[in-house]
Amino acid sequence: MSITPQAIDSTSEHFIEPKAPKEVSVSRQTISNYINLIKPHVTVLLLGITVATMAIARKGFPDLGLVVATLLGGAMAAGSANCLNCYLDRDIDQIMGRTQRRSLPSGRVQPTHALIFGIVLGIASFLVLTAFVNLLSAVLAFSAILFYVFVYTLGLKRTTAQNIVIGGAAGAVPVLVGWAAITNSVSLPAIWLFAIIFYWTPPHFWALSLLIQKDYEKARVPMLPVLMGEGETRRQIFLYSLLLVAVTLILFVMRVMGYFYLVFALALGSILIYMSIRLMRDKTKYWARTIFWYSNCYLAAIFAVMVIDRVLQ
Repeated sequence: MSITPQAIDSTSEHFIEPKAPKEVSVSRQTISNYINLIKPHVTVLLLGITVATMAIARKGFPDLGLVVATLLGGAMAAGSANCLNCYLDRDIDQIMGRTQRRSLPSGRVQPTHALIFGIVLGIASFLVLTAFVNLLSAVLAFSAILFYVFVYTLGLKRTTAQNIVIGGAAGAVPVLVGWAAITNSVSLPAIWLFAIIFYWTPPHFWALSLLIQKDYEKARVPMLPVLMGEGETRRQIFLYSLLLVAVTLILFVMRVMGYFYLVFALALGSILIYMSIRLMRDKTKYWARTIFWYSNCYLAAIFAVMVIDRVLQ
């Protein structure tokens, strides 16, 4: 995993200046290759939601040291899961155009190195969360790694069209980690926050799968559009969007959230439902691309609204 510098002639006064920039460049490229394995573009949203959940549980911004420790442990846990996923899926990643340029398929990182890196990240995550947060948050984060690797990647992804529905549970665990970091427990409101992300995942990911359906067909990955067709996928996106909006309203019914949250939850949810209706009627890729983009904004926005609502209470 380390970079061995080329032998240098320390007696040459002309060597240092031309070679140093190249060595720095190689080191930066190596770091970039390993960062690519942890899929930071995916992790950032989950970390933001983790902080939001901590603020919701605390009814205000929690201690900065606790936030940093939770984010560090959470980032390593997510990075471990993603890295191990890249290791196990390196064969199909070589086939799919969307993933061919990743570090493993392109040969920039050796598979054994990626496997070791993923395992080390997982262990480090558990140690950090146990030492600086609490044991419950560490166990939850580690369980998410195991679920994502063994249940989703090895068990579901290549065998059933329901892979993303069940496997999406791993991506919902960060809210439980954030809640546990503050309360050292997992109460009913935390379960409903988990449910929001659980029901958000299918319409979000199926919108993407409509855009890259041919990639999944080439790799023989049984995503919903491949097995059931585009029409059924569009219908399922609509149905899960309805379920998602209904789940978000439970927090108001339980009086965990107030009227401020209710107004924005209905507004944000209505936009998503409208888009899913347009997706069923318009057979182009436009609305699939729009829903994929908006769903990211939707999730970030609704958790931000929860934080504001809880602070105002």
